[in-house]
Amino acid sequence: MSFFEHLIELRKRLINSLIGIGIGMIVGLALSKPGLTYVTQPMIDALNRNHLPPDLYYGHPAGFVMLYINFGLYLGIALAMPWVLYQVWLFVAPGLYKHERKAVASFIVSATVLFLCGVAFAYFVMLPRVLTFVVEFSNTGPIKPWIDINEYFKMTLIVLLGLGVIFELPVVVFILSIFGIVTPKFMMKNFRYAMLIIAVVAAVVTPTPDAMTMLIFMAPMVGLYFLSVLVSYMVARKKRKRQENTQALAPGQAS
Repeated sequence: MSFFEHLIELRKRLINSLIGIGIGMIVGLALSKPGLTYVTQPMIDALNRNHLPPDLYYGHPAGFVMLYINFGLYLGIALAMPWVLYQVWLFVAPGLYKHERKAVASFIVSATVLFLCGVAFAYFVMLPRVLTFVVEFSNTGPIKPWIDINEYFKMTLIVLLGLGVIFELPVVVFILSIFGIVTPKFMMKNFRYAMLIIAVVAAVVTPTPDAMTMLIFMAPMVGLYFLSVLVSYMVARKKRKRQENTQALAPGQAS
């Protein structure tokens, strides 16, 4: 393809992506109300556990309308992301070799699955624990929680996206291992320092000061670290085999 043909193809993929995002936003707005009910469920459960009215409030006259629109747009983008990634794939795939296409496809699938696992862990494990502790801690005497739904949504979004990004650690290590920046030997040798960093990150990121929540937050990070060591080992072994094959072929090529 010529340069202008590449530009035409890029424009086609961008237009298709924007159309997909637009359709996703329309669907997201249609699903916004039931989706908000699902998102607020951990907070309502935490209030019920502490025998408090399971109500969330908004302080601005248009607060709920703005939340409804924002959540619908976020949801629409999330729904459209597989289509957008597919358009990116259609643009880059023709310029890749067969083994490169497999590697890129595996990379996209792995990154997506790990991100969704992080979001699921945040919603089903982390949020209920954190919210229950926070409400229980603040529910003393005449002091009662008045939960602003917009502030709750911001906090939930940060927790979900934050853990989703943290779960991308094996993918990051995979990339670093390809370039030789990280090796399995290096990761195991510095395991103690890694655990110290994980403990500090868990202490800083965890919104509650109790040790149990911190340990719950640390557990998947430690598991991801060992998974990253395995990923780095597999990359290093594949690179070593490729070098051995190249060295084995070198004498024959020289003759």
